[in-house]
Amino acid sequence: MLGRSPRPDGATLPVQALIFDMDGTMIDSMPWHAKSWVAFAQRHGIAMPADEILRRTTGRTGTECMREVFERELPPDECLALVNEKEAIYRELFDATFAEVAGFTAFARQAAARGLKIAVGTAGDRHNIAFALQRLKMDPPPLAIVGGDEGLRGKPEPDIFLEAARRIDADPARCIVFEDAPFGIEAARRAGMRAVAVCSTHGADELAGPHVIAAVPDYHSLLRSHFLETLDVALS
Repeated sequence: MLGRSPRPDGATLPVQALIFDMDGTMIDSMPWHAKSWVAFAQRHGIAMPADEILRRTTGRTGTECMREVFERELPPDECLALVNEKEAIYRELFDATFAEVAGFTAFARQAAARGLKIAVGTAGDRHNIAFALQRLKMDPPPLAIVGGDEGLRGKPEPDIFLEAARRIDADPARCIVFEDAPFGIEAARRAGMRAVAVCSTHGADELAGPHVIAAVPDYHSLLRSHFLETLDVALS
């Protein structure tokens, strides 16, 4: 049944929480991350194509990204400086044309009104998180935000999503993750959570899995299909 999480005995559990990835899921930022990687790679003489960089880094923490792109171990302080440089480029590029993934804030607001806990689990750092939330003006704001600069392993490991669930006191089996990237979809599976594939940057075939309950282009589609009304919400 749509909106329920399976138990080993075949029964189902009401949904407690929705956990959203940020880039490409809440905000339409991935084209600008691609552009910022191009500029960053040119500065540092990196020959790796932008599509390969995105394939290898999307969902990973900043430190993990830099080690992937430079293809060698880097000390933490050097990684931090490089991450700050790259993300400053991204924010400068995206600022003038900032946009949410269509319908996101309306969907999140309606989900909260139905009693669902809302959390964010992203590989983005605190600066990118603040940049996004200041512009989205979510009402109500997320109950918890877990970022990629908190020392947790990045996706496809489940750590970020599991920590988000812990902070809002939600059973992972009663959470639904919203994700736009293969690593994030896999992280949801490893966390024991169901997922909705937001196909803003990848096709539904790239975001498929037995735990994926829907694949949509944006949140207007979920609102039109009355997705939230299909969920059996746990009210306690």
